[in-house]
Amino acid sequence: MKKRILLLTGLLSLLLVLAGCNQIKQPITPESTGIWNQYIVYPLSLFITKVAEFLGGSYGLSIIVVTILIRLVILPLMIKQTKSSKAMQALQPQLTELKKKYSSKDQKTQQTLQQETMALFQKNGVNPMAGCFPLLIQMPILIGFYHAISRSRAIAHDNFLWFHLGSPDPYLILPILAAVTTFIQQKMMMAGTEKQNPQMAMMTWMMPIMIFIFAFKFPAALSLYWVVGNIFMIVQTYFIKGPELTTASGYAGGAKK
Repeated sequence: MKKRILLLTGLLSLLLVLAGCNQIKQPITPESTGIWNQYIVYPLSLFITKVAEFLGGSYGLSIIVVTILIRLVILPLMIKQTKSSKAMQALQPQLTELKKKYSSKDQKTQQTLQQETMALFQKNGVNPMAGCFPLLIQMPILIGFYHAISRSRAIAHDNFLWFHLGSPDPYLILPILAAVTTFIQQKMMMAGTEKQNPQMAMMTWMMPIMIFIFAFKFPAALSLYWVVGNIFMIVQTYFIKGPELTTASGYAGGAKK
């Protein structure tokens, strides 16, 4: 679990590093060189532009449509992530017993614990890192979105609803929506497992705060991508984990009574 949190923190740090790299001020064109520009940033920029042309020139609507299309493409991975989370949840009692059995802190005991834990995962066909795969795929897309928006003048100079796509939301509505929808999505994903995974429960609160800070500083178009993607994930999680969410909610309500 700690490895997963460290990976998440590292990827978010990578987002900040790449977002501030020296290419961010260079316009993206078909002549832009480098693997990053040729295979991620320019194709995303071109895709957003073509969809905008189809939608009457609205880059805001284009970002919404492109975000939904991207989410549909990675939907199988997200379903796999959800199944992996369920499997990990089912193994929590056995993992707890192993930790109690090998509670000694000496190196040999800890090595045995790791071996027994991996054997348990293999026996049940569980990959503890499977939940990170969608994030690994989404991160280049997210950074690519940032570059495509910032380095495409047509996108950065367009307006949508009350905000300017290339500048932060002046009223903080999008950053707040991004944070709130992130919290709801995280809460739904963690439904019924907060007590079993206190570290992940902590991330339920940390992630919205980090997203708000990023959305506060980044172009509103990126915040729009976050909000639409989160809403998609909330609907997706509801349909995949509907019965579990109802059970968890009922349990929480019963506990309060």
